[in-house]
Amino acid sequence: MSKLRTVSRFALFLFVAAVATTAMSGESATPSGKVSLQSRSIAAGVGVTWGDGKLTFKGKDYPFSVDGLSLVDWGISRASASGEVYNLTDVAKFGGTYVAAEAGLTLAGGMSGMILRNSDGVIMRIHSTSRGARLQLGTGGLTIRMK
Repeated sequence: MSKLRTVSRFALFLFVAAVATTAMSGESATPSGKVSLQSRSIAAGVGVTWGDGKLTFKGKDYPFSVDGLSLVDWGISRASASGEVYNLTDVAKFGGTYVAAEAGLTLAGGMSGMILRNSDGVIMRIHSTSRGARLQLGTGGLTIRMK
């Protein structure tokens, strides 16, 4: 039974890796920029619609607001996430609605993350940096508005 379970987990790992590779196939190897997101408050066990973020692109910082990304956990009053941005050639293409290219990734050390893509082909890889936090995409996707 344990050999079957090991083989099943390995097969699942290969499947997830293949899907993630396919989702990222249009992505340039070098990030175009970086993002950081901060939440202000979280309802216990329900999640939060995130508030503010910062895009660092070509040496400049651009503030933005976020709607549609939830953090699922109990007892967190402040949480953060960060990540890389790919395929961004103009800051004007960063805003808009992002949908999951790959959601629910489990990263090393138990961190969670997701890969998102907008209609302009901009890709974000984000991961929670708060211990024990799990990111979840809202049903309508994630909307970014530049400030």
